[in-house]
Amino acid sequence: MSATKSGGKGGTKSKSGGGAKGSGSRMLVERVKTARGRKPSSTRWLQRQLNDPYVHEARKLGYRSRAAFKLIELDDRFHFLKSGQRVVDLGAAPGGWTQVAVARVGAKGCVVGMDILEYDPIPGAISMLGDFLADDSPDRLKEALGGPADVVVSDMAAPTTGHPPTDHLRIIGLVEVALHFALEVLVPGGTFVAKVFQGGTERGLLDQLKRNFATVRHAKPPASRKESAETYVIASGFKGREQESS
Repeated sequence: MSATKSGGKGGTKSKSGGGAKGSGSRMLVERVKTARGRKPSSTRWLQRQLNDPYVHEARKLGYRSRAAFKLIELDDRFHFLKSGQRVVDLGAAPGGWTQVAVARVGAKGCVVGMDILEYDPIPGAISMLGDFLADDSPDRLKEALGGPADVVVSDMAAPTTGHPPTDHLRIIGLVEVALHFALEVLVPGGTFVAKVFQGGTERGLLDQLKRNFATVRHAKPPASRKESAETYVIASGFKGREQESS
């Protein structure tokens, strides 16, 4: 199962989230002309992109994609990105979340991103190409990080099958692998953020999160499309590696 990621990320600690919403209220709806050979689903996707205020705001501010605002909004609410931190971004392509992390941890911080898809390097970060599920990927990330991480974020998503139960199991499987890595690299007090599906996490995964972190919350940032089943788990206050086996 390839660990791929939908969307991207980027940003500065600004009023970007509000700007995206504000610009949406003034936008005129653009209609996409029917093109020969284009599927109706492709036409709907293109029309949605043309009329999405987050897409317009991302282009204006130089973010790799609209998904940048998801991390901005999550961090504005939960405040887990701070100056000087070490951050790992799993499923980093096209690089928007890495951009956000770089901007928020500053020059004294360290941000390492990895994705199975090729993407242009992010200034100020270590951008790595690789399948996170490969045996050597955790060690490659640890070496690039050069020390323990303060935050591990994952926007990874498995390719969808159209069968909700299967897709749910796939995304939970990715979260479990990302969590296992986070438990190995996080400092005490660290934070783990990952994409899951609405309905929250599986009981076993949720129990593991609660056992290892002081606080576990779920949130759907405004930038996440209403029709999307995605939501995010924010686990903060890592208790330390001895909790993993307890």
